[in-house]
Amino acid sequence: MSEGKERGKAKGGAYSRWLNTIEKIGNKLPHPIALFALFAGAVIVLSAVLSAAGVSATGELVSGGELKETTVSVVSLLTKEGITYMLTHAVSNFTNYAPLGMTLVAMLGVGVAERSGLINALLKSVVKITPARFISPMVVFLGVMANVANDAGYVILIPLGAMIFRAYGRHPMAGLAAAFSGVSGGFSANLLVGALDALLAGISQTAVTIIDPNYQVAVMGNYFFLAASTFLVTILGAWVTDKIVEPRLAAFSGNVVGEEDVSLTTITPEEKRGMKRAGLVAFLYVAIIVVACLPQNSLFRNENGGLLGRPTSPLVDSAVILITFLFLLPGITYGLTTGEFKGDKDVCGALSKSMSSMGSFLALAFVSAQFINYFNYTQIGTIVALSGANFFQKINIGLIPLLVIFVLFSSFMNLFLGSSSAKWNILAPVFVPMFMLLGYSPELCQLAYRIGDSCTNVITPMMTYYAVILMFAQKYDKNAGVGTLTATMIPYSVAFLIGWILLLIVWMLLGLPIGVGTSIYYMLG
Repeated sequence: MSEGKERGKAKGGAYSRWLNTIEKIGNKLPHPIALFALFAGAVIVLSAVLSAAGVSATGELVSGGELKETTVSVVSLLTKEGITYMLTHAVSNFTNYAPLGMTLVAMLGVGVAERSGLINALLKSVVKITPARFISPMVVFLGVMANVANDAGYVILIPLGAMIFRAYGRHPMAGLAAAFSGVSGGFSANLLVGALDALLAGISQTAVTIIDPNYQVAVMGNYFFLAASTFLVTILGAWVTDKIVEPRLAAFSGNVVGEEDVSLTTITPEEKRGMKRAGLVAFLYVAIIVVACLPQNSLFRNENGGLLGRPTSPLVDSAVILITFLFLLPGITYGLTTGEFKGDKDVCGALSKSMSSMGSFLALAFVSAQFINYFNYTQIGTIVALSGANFFQKINIGLIPLLVIFVLFSSFMNLFLGSSSAKWNILAPVFVPMFMLLGYSPELCQLAYRIGDSCTNVITPMMTYYAVILMFAQKYDKNAGVGTLTATMIPYSVAFLIGWILLLIVWMLLGLPIGVGTSIYYMLG
């Protein structure tokens, strides 16, 4: 069967045919680089039309640490100021594009580890000791847990998920999808407390002052529910991968673009010796980082002496470079041990080859960065969110219907405004006080938002790392486009949305605490 053949034809069903249709239509769209350029052009034209029509929205926004009644109007890009902005910010939009530096730096370490043979050797070891039935949940679970390192999971774990699946003789796109579902679809779930918990709690804290200046929003106010959600996302993600996603990919027989087959038959004595030495280097490296974190005046701690709280600590801010060296140092050690690297020239050559494979991503990152920054500049996303929030505020219904609608509303908003903190800055001043006046805690409102914000991460092009994931997908399917990625990830989005809402309903009916020292209720006064 040739490349590009329809997936899942042998197992055709209404749902599979629907996904195939979405993929077919989506793949008829222009090349992703051209598509994002068209998106940017559409924003330019739309901003001028909406600005001329006087489109605006009014609501309370957080400004300078205070809640202020603000009217937001569409800003046209077809004005002297708008055109000047586009011309003078084209370079900075690209260089400040969040995934750019993180992706390139991370790929330095991962690329050396891969080209040294270390990753292939580790994959062979994993294959020998891990039952095949546990691979899908393992990849999804690792994806969820990777969120504690901010966005590093996007550029490190997702390509590794594809490689792990391929090592098991399974479709690498299914492994990529499984890892993507954990990293992005399960973005809010985790067994650990991360920087996002502190960031969103800080925004919520500002919003509660309109009702109760003495109320303190707990950083771990969502911990119990989100810790339980880690296992829910793992189970649902693994089930969707095995039962829906991979069967659609099973009929696809295209070869991996530019990658040699991984031998799973034997592990040579040199490979064993290389892995032992690489493991020792990795252990010593991690031990040094852990010891360095222990002193109260550690360079890795924030000004309050914390590692994970607010403000963000140097440990969290340096997660990408620390993880890069976690791959780079063992990779060099392994390559020198096995003879793959003879000296510094071979190591530098591996670094160069890693960067040379990123050309397509760089081109896509440039146009994607312009589109996202144009959208933010015009305030269109802010107005969409404010208008929806103002309408939703008028609804006065029971707790469970309120939560379900707010989760769905947050999911919908995520399709237009990618940044989790940016959306919460807009929605929190409206919905947190509303929940409190209805007798529900700010942490409950925040939790409902986080559920909705996570579920549609995997299907929205507004997600910052969407272009990165698309680049990874094209490595395993050169014909992959927006339609391929969207059709592949829709089942995860639907499953997470349904499963998470049901878990939330059960949680509410049982009256369980959603976090440390946090109830679902708030008593006014």
